[in-house]
Amino acid sequence: MLRRLFGREEELTAEEKKLEDSLAKTRTGFFSRIGTLFQENQITEDLWEELEEILIMGDVGMDTTLELVERTRMRVAKENIKSTGDAYLVLKQEMVRLLESDEPLHIEEPRILTVVLMVGVNGSGKTTTIGKMAYYYKNRGLKVVIAAADTFRAAAIDQLKVWGERAGVDVIAQAPGSDPGAVVFDAIRASQESRNADLLLVDTAGRLQTKFNLMKELEKIRAVAGKQVHRAPHETLLVLDASTGQNAIIQAKAFREAAGVTGIVLTKLDGTAKGGAVLSINRELGVPVRFVGTGEKIEDLAYFDPVAFVEGLLGE
Repeated sequence: MLRRLFGREEELTAEEKKLEDSLAKTRTGFFSRIGTLFQENQITEDLWEELEEILIMGDVGMDTTLELVERTRMRVAKENIKSTGDAYLVLKQEMVRLLESDEPLHIEEPRILTVVLMVGVNGSGKTTTIGKMAYYYKNRGLKVVIAAADTFRAAAIDQLKVWGERAGVDVIAQAPGSDPGAVVFDAIRASQESRNADLLLVDTAGRLQTKFNLMKELEKIRAVAGKQVHRAPHETLLVLDASTGQNAIIQAKAFREAAGVTGIVLTKLDGTAKGGAVLSINRELGVPVRFVGTGEKIEDLAYFDPVAFVEGLLGE
């Protein structure tokens, strides 16, 4: 498949292909009707109304849908576009603009440890994502360490150790019930002194229902990290289950307030038809999507590319 969104014709990279493939269920759901809509109709009020209906049913959300359609309509009118094919291209371009992202992670300069907090409710795929991310960055030449600071669940510690072994990275852990701040302190020291690590991924407890306690716990972890490493933590990534659709955005708003989220990782995108909700995330949260889980294997993590996402969502 070729990228044609902005008039270019380029072969997809393996990572872009994974992202597109993960959107198969969403693409063959309500979004499959959008291409047909533009092929079979003229640019009329009815076309815009039907487009709004499809987007809302595709879990894009009311506010984002209205903004997206209005921006598309305004450009079509301003540029005096008569062809529905050209109008469809404008829609794709406006979708990309909703999804503007930046580099996967801000990695500190060499010899400075980058500390990344991973947050998210239990069951969102956080532990799996940490393992995949460790593998992703290890394969890109970084020395990665994982800190098992979700000490309230023994299963979380055990699962991280399994994923660490699969990824070929060290996991710093203590006994269940230990102070998470102490785990982070030990992990930073180990990363700096004996492991000579570039990147430390910190698992945290996913207990959103006790928001005040979660906030206090994260504040303590942040304070510990900041005393040991300049400007740490450098990123806080929220792991969201894409299959929950618009509910994921409600959850993300609560975490953003409690955790100071700087980026989103979407899991289980390949198993849901609710991928349209991704269009709302940047607009609703002001936080970019950084990575997408594209399957169950350790290598199934892709950098979020807005152009590849829109092409995967709508097809050619």
